Amino acid sequence: MEIINDLLSSILPYTEWPMFLLLIGGGLFLMVYSKFVPFRFFGHAIAITAGKYDDKNAKGDVSSFQALSAAVAATVGLGNISGVAIAIHDGGPGVVFWIWVTAIIGMGIKFYSCSLAIMFRTTDADGKLQGGPMYYITKGLGEKWKPLAIFFCICGLFGFLGVFTANQFTETFMMVVKPEENIYVMDVVNWKWTIGLVLAVITSFVIFGGLSKIAKVASAIVPFMVFIYLIAVIVVMALNSEKVLPSLQLIFTEAWNFNTIVTGGFWGLVIIGVRRAMFSNEAGLGSAPMYHGQSKTDNPIKEGLVAMLGPFIDTIMVCTFTAIVIILSGAYTEDVSGILMTLEAFERTLFGYGDSLLMLIVTAFALSTLFTYSYYGVKSLSFLTNPKIGKLYNVYFVIMIIFAAVASLELVKNLIDLSYALMVIPNMIAVLLLAPKVNVAAAAYFKKLKNDRA
Repeated sequence: MEIINDLLSSILPYTEWPMFLLLIGGGLFLMVYSKFVPFRFFGHAIAITAGKYDDKNAKGDVSSFQALSAAVAATVGLGNISGVAIAIHDGGPGVVFWIWVTAIIGMGIKFYSCSLAIMFRTTDADGKLQGGPMYYITKGLGEKWKPLAIFFCICGLFGFLGVFTANQFTETFMMVVKPEENIYVMDVVNWKWTIGLVLAVITSFVIFGGLSKIAKVASAIVPFMVFIYLIAVIVVMALNSEKVLPSLQLIFTEAWNFNTIVTGGFWGLVIIGVRRAMFSNEAGLGSAPMYHGQSKTDNPIKEGLVAMLGPFIDTIMVCTFTAIVIILSGAYTEDVSGILMTLEAFERTLFGYGDSLLMLIVTAFALSTLFTYSYYGVKSLSFLTNPKIGKLYNVYFVIMIIFAAVASLELVKNLIDLSYALMVIPNMIAVLLLAPKVNVAAAAYFKKLKNDRA
């Protein structure tokens, strides 16, 4: 495993700048190019999600709300709970500011990419509707761009593995259950193998049931667990109200720490923020368009508006609350990273039982994330081969859950960071090139909306 980790670590720096330029530079361009649609029509997006504008005769497999729930299921989870902790560990409290910036930009990217998912969706060999980067690349840009779609899918075979989730869930379980301190190392490893095996079996029951089952489970689990999590962090902030503003102030001051800029670490801080924000809300990655491409709608702009809510929910809201709890608890000063830091923060701030509550929440988030990610991987392999072979990805996915349970955090973090950075490149190239088509459709949609309201 050390050899693999060293290889990933050596490649990763070369992917940072292309990812940064396309994600931040491209995202800023899209925000201006859209005339700030994600913010001007935020309320309308909520109304669409609530079903106010549903078309019962539209084609698709899931409702817009189910698609958003499933997409958020993959992002509101350990990426928000442990990903933020990793970011703070690696870059300090100031990194949270850059997570916010990336999330705001990500709302514009989600609007365009998920609009394209409906605009250029197609049917596969089984006659089922399919949408996502590989389809808007080949249908929107043309067959000559197919190598870009193939590259995206190959990276997706690794990026959509549930290794980070399985790894951090195992660490959470081990921390909360706290096996006897004097047990042998081999016993600890056996514990992890067992956790990975159980997690793999539970995941199998859902993912082999297909998209409808995944969407149904995700839409049932995610809203409730997000609500419970938000209640928990609000209670923590209420009990420590005098520390909330100083925590927010620390985020802003550290984001522009003059000493950090002088020592050359400023861009490193920004890159960490961009990476973790991308892991948190997946804007620019191309995963969410795969789910939103299945929505029961014939209007691409409506789906783009629904999708843009994702970064706001999972990053602006959930990540911020997590960061405040970590900072006000003082857990960020400890030499721990990932979920262990968040567990420490909750244990300190919720009467010593916060880690047990977080364990329950993490369990639900971990399972919903695994359910969703497996579907992304199936779609990637299906595009490279055919739907029948694509389903075999679930077998590979389940096996890798067990492997991730015993792997190091550094290894799974590097694998995900590299895969994500590489997937951003083809997806953002396609989104930027196809953005004019979205603007034409948006102009027509908002004109009709204005006339209907008149």
